[in-house]
Amino acid sequence: MPSDEGAGGTDTSVRLTWSTLWRQPTILVARVGQRDVVTAACPIAVDMGLRPGMAAAHARALVADLEVKDAQPEADRAFLDRFALHAVRHWTPTASVSGNDGLWLDVTGTTHLFGGEARFSRRLLRFLERLGFAASIAITSTPGSAHALARYSGEAMTLLPPGDETEAIANLPLAALRLDPDALMTAARVGLERIGDLYPMPRGPLAKRLGLSTVQRLDQARGMIAEPIIPVIPFEAPLVERRLLEPISTADSINQVIGDLVDDLCAVLQQRGVGLRTAHLACHIVDGTEQRIAIGTARATRDERHVKRMLAMRVERIDPGLGIEMMMLAAPRIEELKAQTIEAGFGLGDQAPDIAPLVDQLSGRIEPHSPFRLSAHESDVPERAVRRIAPLVAPTGWPGWKRPVRLLRRPELLSNVVALLPDHPPRRFTWRLTDYHVVAGDGPERIHGEWWRSAREMWAVRDYFRVEAEGGHRFWLFRRGDAVDEETGDLSWHMHGVFG
Repeated sequence: MPSDEGAGGTDTSVRLTWSTLWRQPTILVARVGQRDVVTAACPIAVDMGLRPGMAAAHARALVADLEVKDAQPEADRAFLDRFALHAVRHWTPTASVSGNDGLWLDVTGTTHLFGGEARFSRRLLRFLERLGFAASIAITSTPGSAHALARYSGEAMTLLPPGDETEAIANLPLAALRLDPDALMTAARVGLERIGDLYPMPRGPLAKRLGLSTVQRLDQARGMIAEPIIPVIPFEAPLVERRLLEPISTADSINQVIGDLVDDLCAVLQQRGVGLRTAHLACHIVDGTEQRIAIGTARATRDERHVKRMLAMRVERIDPGLGIEMMMLAAPRIEELKAQTIEAGFGLGDQAPDIAPLVDQLSGRIEPHSPFRLSAHESDVPERAVRRIAPLVAPTGWPGWKRPVRLLRRPELLSNVVALLPDHPPRRFTWRLTDYHVVAGDGPERIHGEWWRSAREMWAVRDYFRVEAEGGHRFWLFRRGDAVDEETGDLSWHMHGVFG
C-alpha cells in the first residue's frame, strides 16, 4: 500500500481500554477452560497490580474490595463493528476490527484532510476521551507493527517513519506479534522474550521450533510480507447480472433481459425486506465500453411490473453499438419495506390513491427532480417562506395571510412609479416594458427584515400592497422603506407576485 510520504503504507492501530468510570477497582472476567480469567481492568485496578490474563481468584486475593463483572465479548465486538463503520464514514474508507480491543485504519492519503498524522491522532484521542475511553495510537507502515506499538509501547501516540519498524519493535515482548499461545509457551521455555531475540535466528530452525506462523508474523510486522486489511463494508448493494451467450442489440431483446434482471433483483429485495429507491442498469458492450441508465422511485418499491416499466422508458438511451454481452442491475439506494395493514373499508371510505407510480412515470419522462410540492417554511420574508419538497412528502400548514398564486423567484424592479407617500399604493408603474394604471389598491402590509440572518436586514422594511390595474390584472408589489427613516430602504418599488 503506497504512502504519500515514501515507501510502504500508512496503517493506524487504535487500542481501546477502560477509563476511570468507577472509583472502586473493577475487573471483567470470562470463563476460559476450567477457570475465570481477567479480560480487562480499570486504571485503578491496574495500579494495584491486576492485569488481563490473570486468574480471577488471584485478583480477588490481591484486592479485597474488588468489583468483578462478567465480560460481554459479543457486546464489545458489536461496539467495535459500529466504531469501524463510523471510521469508514468519517475518517478513511478502509477500517477493520483489530483483535478484541481495537481497530485498524488505513489512513494512506487521508490524514492531510485533518491537518496531518499528528493532528489526526490528537483529534481521534479527544474523540475517544469524550466517549469515556483511554486509547493509544500508532501510525506505521505495516499493520503488524502498528498493532504491536499501540498495545506494548506504553505511549499514547506513536508516529513511526517508514522503514523504522524493525528497530522500533525489537524491545517489545513476543506477545506483540500476535503469536499462538503454544508458540509463546515454547519461546518462554527456550528463553526468547523479546521480538529482537528472533532477528539473528535462522529461518528454518525458527519455523521448526515456533511454527511457520511465527516467521510470517515477524515478516509482516517488519514489512517483508504484505498483510492486507480486510475492510468492513457499510453497505452491500443488491446486485444481479446476466452474461449473454450472444451479443444483443435490439430493444425487444434488451427489454427481455431487463425483465429477467428485475425479477432476480426483486427476489433479493424480498429476502432482505427492503425496497429500491434507485436502480442502476449497466450494459457492457463487446468493444469494452459501457452504457448506463438509472431510475429513481418516489417511494421504496419492489413491484416488478413498475420497475420494468420505468426501465423500459429509458431503453432508448442505450446505444448497443456492436452488441451487449453482459448486463448488471444494482440497487445502490434501498429502504426498509415491510407488509402494511390494509384497511377494511369495503369501498365505503375515501382512501386517497397511491400516486407514487404516477410520480415515477412523470420523473421518467421529464427531469428526475421536476415533480415537486411546495411547503410553507418558517420565515417572515415571502421568498423564503416557501420551499420545494419531495412529491410524496406531506406539506406543512400554510399561513392565513393572503398571498398571490404566483410568487416570483426574485422581486423585479418597477420603473416610472407614481405614488403618494407614505401609505398609499402606486397610481401607475411600468413592469416588463408594459405600463399599468392602478384602479384599486389595498395595504400596506409591513414586513421587517430578518436581522438574525444578515446585518443588512437589521432595519430593512417592506410595505406590500395588493393592487388591481386596468384590464383586471391583480399584482402584489412592495416598496422598500417606510418613507420616514432612510435606513429602512431606498423607496424603490418591486413586483413580487401575481394574483389569479
